[in-house]
Amino acid sequence: MSKAAAPGRKVLSGIETSGGHPVEYRFAHAEKGNRHLVVVFANFAAHQDYGWSNGVFDKLRANILWIRDKFDGNRTYYLCKGMDFSVEQSVITLISNVMKSLDLTPDSVTMWGGSKGGSAALYFGLKYGFRNIVAITPQFAIGSYVRDVHPGVARFMLGEAVPEENVRMVDALIPELVASGAGRAANIYLMSAAQDEQYATQIEPYLRLFGSYENFNFVFSDSPHIADHTQVAGRNVPVLMGIANMLIDGIAPRMGVVRNGFEEPGRDRSRIDAYLASTSVMRGAEFPAPTVTAPAFQAEMPRQSVWFTGVAPGAVRVSIWEHGKFLGQTDVAPDGSWSWELGRPWSKGKHPVKVFSADANGFQSERVEVLFTAVDGAAALPAPEGAAPSGVLSPAAYEQVMGSQVVFTGVTAGAVQVGFREQGTPLGSAAVGHDGRWSWDSGWEWTPGAHVVDVVVLDAFGGETPISQVPFSVMGVTAGAASQGYYGGSY
Repeated sequence: MSKAAAPGRKVLSGIETSGGHPVEYRFAHAEKGNRHLVVVFANFAAHQDYGWSNGVFDKLRANILWIRDKFDGNRTYYLCKGMDFSVEQSVITLISNVMKSLDLTPDSVTMWGGSKGGSAALYFGLKYGFRNIVAITPQFAIGSYVRDVHPGVARFMLGEAVPEENVRMVDALIPELVASGAGRAANIYLMSAAQDEQYATQIEPYLRLFGSYENFNFVFSDSPHIADHTQVAGRNVPVLMGIANMLIDGIAPRMGVVRNGFEEPGRDRSRIDAYLASTSVMRGAEFPAPTVTAPAFQAEMPRQSVWFTGVAPGAVRVSIWEHGKFLGQTDVAPDGSWSWELGRPWSKGKHPVKVFSADANGFQSERVEVLFTAVDGAAALPAPEGAAPSGVLSPAAYEQVMGSQVVFTGVTAGAVQVGFREQGTPLGSAAVGHDGRWSWDSGWEWTPGAHVVDVVVLDAFGGETPISQVPFSVMGVTAGAASQGYYGGSY
């Protein structure tokens, strides 16, 4: 699916599947023939797991490759799952294929990221010989960090028991690269701040390892406007953009004689265009669009209840949108059938709804438009036989919740109670009304950052049946980068 991160810059989405794990990406072509590639890794709270994708890079002249850190539903630092580093190999395969399609070498590539993404930028940049690395408040001892701060991620990356030997092994990945002199000639820009609570344990002890590096630059901010780790990048955006554009132009900010430019406005883009087309998230004729059997095209439907039904061969889920806004999704049954209801009354009038399906790797079909008119006075239609539960209405998938209070609402047909879990920990439960509707407020303030909550149906014996997984980010009320979406969240 293509989307515009901001007016004037088209962003293409795709999935690289030639490695052991599907790797989702977004790509924007360079402006005015620029011959550089910026690879962007995401922090924990990045919207949809794509860091720096809210338009802050609009004025960079380079090609930009955003890589999503979501593998089997979890984060990996782009490294491993259960100590299987085929995740890393899949990620470098994507980067290499894009680089080759642009006819570039590692000397024309900048690795970029903050926090978790900063660690990935350092690791991939040093290990694979990329010329430029920008790492904002990275974690050097990754194993210890995820064990202590993100236990669910630790179990996913290091093994369910999180063995201490695996923690030590992942702790050593970046320090051993630096100590060995890997990438000694790279232009490295490492940023932290006096107010970064991770500086003393995750950065300062490792700075001495860069003593032999030819162009290692440590940017240390001490501003009263920086409150904590999450705000370092947002408060230094002008500095970071200046560094980025100089690197893109071939200038490492240091004394000496440099050359810059190298634009080729008329350069043939057929190779990169062919690669983007072959890995596009939309499969076209290879993956048929879902068939919608109800509502009928241009039908008048009761506002209170509109059931969507259809078939989607080869798909695992169907997603429903209107005017570019996500409405919901539902799983596809083994026989290809699916059904979905919004769970609240539709506004009166015409509704152009778009429906598409996705397979297990995340590839999407073409869109199907369903146009109907919601009217008053008609009786609500019964749910179709075997209809799937409607699921969660709020928060929407990947919603950025502005504030620390999160209220879950939804509709679950045929259930009496729903429960909520995060990383395996029970959070609470809510009773389901006679109409299938439910609402749950935890009563506590959610920590800023990314959350993934599993919503399940609870039976009388405590048994659970999953109905939805809701990824969302709590933006809190902190001013600065978190509210602007540059960085945000709890790390």
